[in-house]
Amino acid sequence: MKKHFLLLIFFVSASFYAQTFRNYSNEFLNIGVDAAALGMSKSVVATSKDVNAIYWNPAGLLNLEDYQGSLMHASYFAGIANYNFAAVALPIDNNSAIGISMIRFGVDDILNTTELIDSQGNINFNNISLFSAADYAFNIAYARNLIHKDIHFGVNVKVIRRVIGDFASSWGFGFDAGIQFERNNWNFGLVVKDITTTYNTWSIDEAQFDKIKNSIPGQNQELPETTEITKPKIQLGIARKFRVARDFHLVTEVDLNMRFAQTNDIVSSNFISVDPTFGFELDYTNIIFLRGGIGNLQNTTQFDGSKSLSLQPNFGVGFKYNGIQIDYALTNIGSVGNALYSNIFSIKIEYKFFRN
Repeated sequence: MKKHFLLLIFFVSASFYAQTFRNYSNEFLNIGVDAAALGMSKSVVATSKDVNAIYWNPAGLLNLEDYQGSLMHASYFAGIANYNFAAVALPIDNNSAIGISMIRFGVDDILNTTELIDSQGNINFNNISLFSAADYAFNIAYARNLIHKDIHFGVNVKVIRRVIGDFASSWGFGFDAGIQFERNNWNFGLVVKDITTTYNTWSIDEAQFDKIKNSIPGQNQELPETTEITKPKIQLGIARKFRVARDFHLVTEVDLNMRFAQTNDIVSSNFISVDPTFGFELDYTNIIFLRGGIGNLQNTTQFDGSKSLSLQPNFGVGFKYNGIQIDYALTNIGSVGNALYSNIFSIKIEYKFFRN
């Protein structure tokens, strides 16, 4: 009974309102990529200048000197879900660059028990099958100089595919746009996610839905609506670079992540909510990196009704040599204050070091 009900929840959560905005939609796209960025609490909108800028701020791709590739894998919910990211980017000429990436966030080998009990009321374990619930995002980013050589502009076209076994699936489509500006030791970045809103249209197998619904006594669940719309989000970043000593350099960044909805963020109203983050990166001769950050500042309500402020510290290290950079982050990839911290590794490769 419980397993049947969980499958029904999959259907209901697939799409709840028709032609209405969702405060939380396509949330897997907010987890983040690259252990280096996650170690800085995602405070990289102004300073992301490599292949991972496809995700953080496509304008940063203009800083590429040659081909770059990036890979990341992380486990979520104690290994129940897996999060994978792969990307490649390259400069087209001195004034433009392009990149592509793919994200998969999925739970595999879920038990399908809808036919566990046959028409005669007998339990038949041979009728149990497995299915996957997975979210995919395919991104194509393009960047070029805008107006001035120090002003970079980038756009990101994303196609979203979400699949819940044979029960339901959806296609989504949206745009992100970003700008980066650098002057002296200051960096500024602005990204608007889902700038035109992102639409997800679901297709639901009504026969499978009826089978699950009818297996739960007393249920009168109607078929959920099939369209959801993701609201735009704005991310603003300001960073400063310092030379600490002859061989040491420090980058600090503050980002403001804004949603047009009321949430538990530290700044929240009916119109907009703001989640500030702070991160730093200390490097030794651009070979060894130490990172840290604070984010996910939330107003939480305790069992006794009192209010408190929670936050999420993150930590990371990295090593770069001959075009290969390996990064590690100790972070909560789900941005949930009470969840366990996760160990995340990523690798970035610069092709120019492998040329003859």
